[in-house]
Amino acid sequence: MLNLNSVMICTKQSEALAVFYEKLLGKPADMVDAANGFYGWQLGGSYLSVLAHSERAGVNQDPGRVLLNFETAQVREEFERIRAIGAGVIREPYQMGNGWIATLADPDGNYFQLLNPMDM
Repeated sequence: MLNLNSVMICTKQSEALAVFYEKLLGKPADMVDAANGFYGWQLGGSYLSVLAHSERAGVNQDPGRVLLNFETAQVREEFERIRAIGAGVIREPYQMGNGWIATLADPDGNYFQLLNPMDM
């Protein structure tokens, strides 16, 4: 059995992306190695990390390939808050089934979604 340990976003601008994700997540990184451009946040049982990588410059050329999903009961309110901190709007909140979903982009153009908790 496998357990998801972490998701790492590689970028040439790790400090700027870390500042964005601190605002998005509402807390400073739980792990920081600024000298190596590493920032990590524990989210539930996994980590979201940002890492400096010299070969990952500019805007993501295929941003819809991998989507981060952040669960919230307040999709519309969080959408407005996150748009105000500088996220790019890909799709405004819309109803899907019994819940809401919205798609935004971080400063590198990586897509992420806000969605209502799902019953599993």
